[in-house]
Amino acid sequence: MCAPIIMGWSYGLIVAWTLISLLVIISVSDINYMIIPDKVLLVFSALFFLERGFFPLLPWWDSILGALVGFTLLFIIAVLSKGGMGGGDIKLYGVIGFVMGVKLVLISFFLATFFGAFCGLIGMLIGKVKKGKPIPFGPFIALGALAAYFFGNQIFYWYRSMM
Repeated sequence: MCAPIIMGWSYGLIVAWTLISLLVIISVSDINYMIIPDKVLLVFSALFFLERGFFPLLPWWDSILGALVGFTLLFIIAVLSKGGMGGGDIKLYGVIGFVMGVKLVLISFFLATFFGAFCGLIGMLIGKVKKGKPIPFGPFIALGALAAYFFGNQIFYWYRSMM
């Protein structure tokens, strides 16, 4: 991925704006209604597909494999947790995987899980989150996806250097 913050105007900036728009919409929807609408995901999937054709930032196979990995990972979690993960989250990770590819979708998932667990723990400690009650995961997916999109390669190389 490229870092539009550093590179200025680029094709990556257009993709970043589209991704940010999607993540803001789903975060607001998930916080207010606990749902990630399929219509929103379909519209943005079409936009990302068009952008993929005009601005090939990733190899085509990495986009498809990223979508499969993102979707499958959350689908397995939903099955194992018996519905602990919503269908919107599953489909959203398929879209995010298409945009970011395999490496960054995995980093995104790790970061989203970390942010969600950290905020959930703090929320439980201060009494705002009750054990067993659902909390919207969409905003944490958004945070993880943005962090991975803009800093994922640096995180990956930092992690790899620690091994």
